[in-house]
Order: sequence, then structure tokens, then C-alpha cells
Amino acid sequence: MKNLQPGDKIAIISTARKVSFAEMEPAIAILNSWGLEVVLGQTIGAEHHQFAGSDDLRRADLQHMLNNPEIKAVLCARGGYGTARLLDDLDFSQFRQNPKWLIGFSDVTALHAHLYTQGFESLHAIMPILFAREGSENAIESLRRILFREPINYTTEPHAFNRLGTGEGDLVGGNLSILHTIIGTRSDFDYSGKILFLEDLDEYLYHVDRMLVHLDRCGKLQNLAGLIIGQMSDMKDNLIPFGQTPYEIIREHTARYQYPVCFGFPVGHEPQNLALICGRKARLEVTNTGSFLNYR
Repeated sequence: MKNLQPGDKIAIISTARKVSFAEMEPAIAILNSWGLEVVLGQTIGAEHHQFAGSDDLRRADLQHMLNNPEIKAVLCARGGYGTARLLDDLDFSQFRQNPKWLIGFSDVTALHAHLYTQGFESLHAIMPILFAREGSENAIESLRRILFREPINYTTEPHAFNRLGTGEGDLVGGNLSILHTIIGTRSDFDYSGKILFLEDLDEYLYHVDRMLVHLDRCGKLQNLAGLIIGQMSDMKDNLIPFGQTPYEIIREHTARYQYPVCFGFPVGHEPQNLALICGRKARLEVTNTGSFLNYR
């Protein structure tokens, strides 16, 4: 992907839940301060039940921004639900001539996966709806550094559940629930030899276990080059406790494998949601003194 330059146009659209113009103002101000010109899509301010307009409107808005050579990057305004409803009818023929960053996380994981099957990198990063959230400065800065192609490498603190080792491969992943949902669809892909990262929000603990069982039975966890576990936020339990934390569930389902595992990486639905380049070859090193993620 080409790095951005001052004066470039960056679009904000919503592929999922509805958003208002006012909710975009803090992000617009920050993007303008980087020298970028913000173009709002037709989905900003649109409504169709919980969605930012109908499927047809959201798909057309995304397709227009994919095709438009003046737009140098596309930010998804927020997650929620709805992105996967758009994917099968997208046309990447013009995008292939002028590829650009597609940016977002959570429900946008479906788009990241779909782009990867088409041979494109994309950017798992903070979305405009969250630019005003307290404590998000590092997440915003990590996005800026990647967009303007400044060096970026990550170091995290040791975690008791970590499994030491080194692995190299394409970095893929995102929201566990979405990855689970797209298994068997056109957006699915082979995880073998990849560094997988996972995060999630607002799930029952038994749902986390069920999804991990499914991923493992599908062969998704067996031949990874490495595994990065991010934030598992606001998890819920039943009246009869499940008996394990999300991290304990993941540790159990990956215990028989040998690849390195990093727990506690700052990616997900917390303010510290560092930008990750999906589809780019990376190196994960998990040591006694911490974990290190570098792009090759």
C-alpha cells in the first residue's frame, strides 16, 4: 500500500451500524490535523433500522470508495454488525489497479478476511467513533504512523500464560466471533503458517469456549506460526459459572501445540488498540522478558 501524503483524501463510511455526523467530528478534526482531506460517504447519517442505510446503500458506498482513485484510504466509522452482508457482491477489479488502506476492527474483521483472500493487506485499527475516547492516543498514533509509513514495532510485557518461541508468517485475524462466523464462506482462508491474533467483546464465556472448539475442530489452530491474544473485554457468565476466564479457555485449547503464544497484547475494544497490518509478513518473538512483534 502507498503511504499517505498531506493533501490526500481519506474517506469515512459505515459498513455496519448507523452513526451521526456529530459522532465523526472528533476524528475529522484529528485527520485534518494530519493534513488529510476527509470525504464522508453517503452512509454517514443514513439509517435503516440499526444499520447505516440499507445493504444496497452501504455496499454502493463501499464500492464507490474502493473504485475512486482520488480516495487514498477508507476508514470504517464503527463496527456493530452488518459488514459481512456486503462482501460477496463487491468488485475489486478497479481497486486492484489502485489499492488503498481499508481500516477498522471488530465487525470489520469480515472485510479484512475477505480482502486477504483477494491478496490485499488491510489495517486493523481504531475507528472514528472511538477517536474521542479517553486513553486512545496511542491507538490513534499507531494508525497515523502506519498510514504515513513511519517505522512501527511492538513490545509487550511478559504474561504468565505465554508460550515462548519465535514464529514468522502473514499476520491475520481480528474478532473471534466474526472469524468463527465466516468459516466456510468465500471470506475464509487457510490459517496454516500464519500468525493469528484474536480479540472479542461482550460474549458469554461458554460462547468463547464453543468458538475455540469449532476453530480447533476445523483445523484453524493446529498449524499456526504463532498466536497473539488481545483484549477479551466485558465478558459475561451464566448463573452457573463456566469456571474459566477467556485466557484460560484459549490456553486450554492451544496447550497441545508448539507455536509461540503471546497473551495480553494491546489490541481489541479497549482504548489501547494498537494498529496491526493484516496480511503482512511479521515475526513474533515471545521471551521471558516480553513479546516482540515486527514486520518483515
